[in-house]
Amino acid sequence: MKSIITMSQYFFSLALIFLSFTSFSQASYPTKQIEIIVPYAPGGTTDFVSRVISQKLSEKWHHPVVILNKPGSSGSLGADLASQASPDGHTLLITGYTNRNLLFSPTPPVANSNKDLVPVALVGKAPLLLLVTPDFPAKNLKELIALAKSQPGKFNYASIGNGSPSHLGMEMLKRLTNMDITHVPYKGSGPALIDLMAGHIPIMLDSVVSSSPHVKSGKLRALAISTTTRLPSLPDVPTVAESGLSNFDVFTWTALYVPAGTAVDKIEKIRADVNSVLTIADVRDRFASQGAIIPEPMTQSQLISFLNMDISGWRKLIQEAKISAD
Repeated sequence: MKSIITMSQYFFSLALIFLSFTSFSQASYPTKQIEIIVPYAPGGTTDFVSRVISQKLSEKWHHPVVILNKPGSSGSLGADLASQASPDGHTLLITGYTNRNLLFSPTPPVANSNKDLVPVALVGKAPLLLLVTPDFPAKNLKELIALAKSQPGKFNYASIGNGSPSHLGMEMLKRLTNMDITHVPYKGSGPALIDLMAGHIPIMLDSVVSSSPHVKSGKLRALAISTTTRLPSLPDVPTVAESGLSNFDVFTWTALYVPAGTAVDKIEKIRADVNSVLTIADVRDRFASQGAIIPEPMTQSQLISFLNMDISGWRKLIQEAKISAD
């Protein structure tokens, strides 16, 4: 009996040492400035989300958290830079399903430690607005569908680029309604919205974060919102589902990643701290003011399952519609 007690004490001591080491590792992280790579130009949804949470993480971690905008190649340039960074937890990536590495790669969309990047937390979701110019003849989605069907090929729609939410969401809408309208890709939301407001192109599906200020100012008119529930910040804009397409529920999402090989305890600390930041009242208020949605916290397995399911669905549309990355 004495030897059994001694052995139990031995393993108990080992467990205490392991827990102490893990606690020390978490407590000592971070040790220097943290860089968050945003693989898109400033001003979009991903950039907005990253700047809101970076400020709070800097306060929480007592180290600067800086944003590095690295646009290019539909998000893959910044993603590649992040994947090549040291896996010490001091270089993070915030990106969404618009990233070419996720959508157009022949490999599985998201894995875990055997990939270049490991997902850590879902940090934001945003609906899309179906936008038209103020003088456009259709006053709602049903009228737009009828108008487009009566004049096949006459109307163009803008997107922020091939494979972007505004492109894929509109292609899904076209497939559900048999509308014949032509895609015109732009290099970002800014130039597309400028041309839309100038009347050079009549239709666009764009993130509520970048487009809602123009709707509120009267420069653009929103026919519908892409999710199944209305937004409190735009209560008069009906959903696509309310217009008769009950199975239409489209949104953009933004997730935080770290380079593969990052220690599990650091990943868990980052996840916990990011989720904690997302509960802060003024963070929630800033998200809500822009129409962005704070997602429910997820475990690692839940997050991977969510990302795989969503990205796989878009990849299926890309293949069926023969959409290219360029």
